[in-house]
Amino acid sequence: MNIPPDTKDWTWVLERPCPECGFVAADVVFAEIPRLIRENAAAWRPVLERADVAVRPDERTWSALEYAAHVRDVFRIFTVRLALMRTEDDPLFPNWDQDATAVAERYGEQAPDRVAVELAEAAEAAAVAFAAVPVADLGRVGRRSDGARFTVTTMGQYFVHDPVHHLHDVTEVSEHH
Repeated sequence: MNIPPDTKDWTWVLERPCPECGFVAADVVFAEIPRLIRENAAAWRPVLERADVAVRPDERTWSALEYAAHVRDVFRIFTVRLALMRTEDDPLFPNWDQDATAVAERYGEQAPDRVAVELAEAAEAAAVAFAAVPVADLGRVGRRSDGARFTVTTMGQYFVHDPVHHLHDVTEVSEHH
């Protein structure tokens, strides 16, 4: 079963609330990002302990395990992007194809207990990195190859939506199946 790739440009979450998960990225205060990361990471452990964690709810939707592995990698990627923004002027972020990574890394076959540990570690590293940003660096910029530009603040707001949204995805799936 191949999941169709997500080709949407999710940067719109910086302009309006997400109708799926209800998250309002624009309302996120930068100083709260480390707390939001840690709270999100803690909520994944019980998800990864589910008996059906590796079961896809349908042929077009990742399993909770696959979503968790993705979130772990999102924490890692944005920690790197934040470091680039703090050490380089207007860096161009390396491309990351989340769908290709999911297949190549066999997200659905990873051990849930290992993903739980790695997700927690990656989240803590991200939380520490975001907590260490001085106010003077909040306006530093970086960009994706598709032309999307972020300040440290907007990248943090954009980034934190992803794990929140995916936790909502797996919570919704479990409540409806």
